[in-house]
Amino acid sequence: MSNATCDFAMIGLAVMGENLALNVESRGYTVAVYNRTTSVTDEFVAGKAAGRRVVGCHSLEDLVRSLKRPRKIMMLVKAGPAVDAIIAQLKPLLEPGDVIIDGGNTHYADTERRTAEVEAMGFLFCGSGVSGGEEGALKGPSLMPGGSPGSWEVMKPIFQAIAAKVGPKNDIPCCEWVGPRGAGHYVKMVHNGIEYGDMQLICEAYLLLKDAAGLNNDEMYDVFDDWNNGELQSYLIEISRDIFSVKDPLGTGHLVDRVLDVAGAKGTGKWMSQLALDLGTPSTLVTTAVFARGLSAMKEQRVRASQKLVGPDPKNAMQLIGNRQQFIEEVRQALYASKICSYAQGFVQLQAASQEHQWNLNYGNCALLWRGGCIIRAQFLDVIKDAFDQQPHLENLLLADYFRQAVGKAQAAWRKVLIVATEMGLPVPGFSAALSYYDSYRQARLPVNLLQSQRDYFGAHTYQRDDRPGTFHTEWLEQRRQPKA
Repeated sequence: MSNATCDFAMIGLAVMGENLALNVESRGYTVAVYNRTTSVTDEFVAGKAAGRRVVGCHSLEDLVRSLKRPRKIMMLVKAGPAVDAIIAQLKPLLEPGDVIIDGGNTHYADTERRTAEVEAMGFLFCGSGVSGGEEGALKGPSLMPGGSPGSWEVMKPIFQAIAAKVGPKNDIPCCEWVGPRGAGHYVKMVHNGIEYGDMQLICEAYLLLKDAAGLNNDEMYDVFDDWNNGELQSYLIEISRDIFSVKDPLGTGHLVDRVLDVAGAKGTGKWMSQLALDLGTPSTLVTTAVFARGLSAMKEQRVRASQKLVGPDPKNAMQLIGNRQQFIEEVRQALYASKICSYAQGFVQLQAASQEHQWNLNYGNCALLWRGGCIIRAQFLDVIKDAFDQQPHLENLLLADYFRQAVGKAQAAWRKVLIVATEMGLPVPGFSAALSYYDSYRQARLPVNLLQSQRDYFGAHTYQRDDRPGTFHTEWLEQRRQPKA
């Protein structure tokens, strides 16, 4: 294998790696592939990649020798030590200008570190978020590349060729340079955090339609199908619709009713929540969604609690919701308003992180990256892009005319839905967190003047006044009114 005939290399041949390699090959490139377990490489080349321009390699040395310069080597392996190990093995094999790409769900701080380390070796590093699951990897994912600025010029032709396409002519790639160092993986993390919030909100809408309005799965299919033709059009609404139509292969009824109500998680939502706390940004939707998954995992405890803890009597459901069709529309409006708040919070966190790390993110481009190919792809991302194109320094999406008017229009329905859920004892923490965020954000004055007074009282933490500049401290104990004996 002395001739360098390959344009691109893929390390890691799980389903995502296989599909992305096939995607690259389908765009006219020759792809070298390597997996630590050689039988996996051989099976892929003889199977899914048979007859294609795919070259199987049994060592990293063979892989590197097969590549044209500058070499472009992508890793899709488990995030963490495995990535560092592969970089260490590649180090003596590469030349200046070669590009190492990490396409895994990597913590942005690791990408910040690795970019510096790889650049110090004389190579280029690209940390790219990849979204869209197995189908997206094969047919067109959303790609969020960051890292060494020089890596973008090398990777741009391939990445934009394989990415999902949007626009009137279906020619705008959902792939654009995000920013230096860990910016790409940070944007992917926020994408995943918004995904957590979206999924939680959709589940709460489902709960309200099922337990309050009494919809069966066939009716739920029709409602979600209708929603997917309007403002809520999105991948997650679409697949939720499809789920309601699938029958249980092991019995009667629908499969969704037999799926255990315990949610898994891979950790990116938790990362976003933790980093929001570090930045002091109120990303309450993703945090609520993470905790909701944690509570779902307490299945045995919940079953025991359900036999002992009392809630309201749900007999008056129809009286509470009124007209059934009207309530379905009110749930739709509550879902849309909550979704707007979720995305608003995500972009506020991106703005804070960009300032903290000096990434200079383009928020309109971030919205474009998510317009197709990824899990949170949705119609209204076009409106988000337009909002940031018109106001690049927009403080909050809620202040953009379109979203301000949309939330204002949905507000009465949003509040009614929460009242119904409370009266019926149905948990809707996402809807509630979204409305609380909206109500807090629109207040010129919050009650934390008392909180800061408490902090100064017990810890001399000082306070500022609203009528004059400066920092103040009061001996509250000395100046208080004496309580009655």
